[in-house]
Amino acid sequence: MNSSTQPLAGRQILVTGAGYGIGRTAALTYARAGATVLLLGRTQEALNDTYDLIEAESLPQAVVIPFDLEEKNEEPYRQLGNLIEENFGYLDGVLLNASVLGQRAPLESAHVDTWQKVMQINVNGQLALMKHMLPLLRQAPNDASVIFTSSSVGRKGKAYWGAYAVSKFATEGLMQVMAEELENTSQVRVNAINPGATRTGMRAAAYPAENPAELTTPEEIMPLYLFLMSPTSEGIHGQSLDAQGDSAFVIPDA
Repeated sequence: MNSSTQPLAGRQILVTGAGYGIGRTAALTYARAGATVLLLGRTQEALNDTYDLIEAESLPQAVVIPFDLEEKNEEPYRQLGNLIEENFGYLDGVLLNASVLGQRAPLESAHVDTWQKVMQINVNGQLALMKHMLPLLRQAPNDASVIFTSSSVGRKGKAYWGAYAVSKFATEGLMQVMAEELENTSQVRVNAINPGATRTGMRAAAYPAENPAELTTPEEIMPLYLFLMSPTSEGIHGQSLDAQGDSAFVIPDA
């Protein structure tokens, strides 16, 4: 197939949080675009379900990697990097989709243990992961892409969003620092996507009274995820882009 129908043909892409929601949809989207997808998440059964969806369409065979970003020790991240290098040699892309909501409450009522868990999974674990994925991205034969997952509450603080909001502010900062460090030293571009109000389990937990049928589906925001992971987004670097709304990023014509 040509590059317009298979823009990720032959590419190897790691997706975190690949067992549910946006992560699962992105993994399937990337596989349909020709990529071999490494499915990373903490729930083996959910990852297996995503794997089965990819297999059912006879797409490039995916790989299931159970891994919990709540892990605080660096050694498992190092071992993961070595495992991927031994079996794949390099990565062409990483979608950092995994995150947890945590407690929706005033700061003065924050559960410190829950706060630390949110920061570990949403920020610290992602840093540890990327420390050991960046060498693999640098070894990609051509360009490579990293996509962080941001949020509107990571740009302007909002009451009662607690650790989640703070973690997304940190995500924006981590993306910017990484992008600047890699700008003139590699072919790795680094950006973030704010998916917006999307029909996911996390959204339902945050807004239990909301009608999910009125929300955008993960499938509907995939064009931006595919664009940023594909070589057609070369030159877009250090940007935090919206997938929905008046400020939604307009994908250039190929």
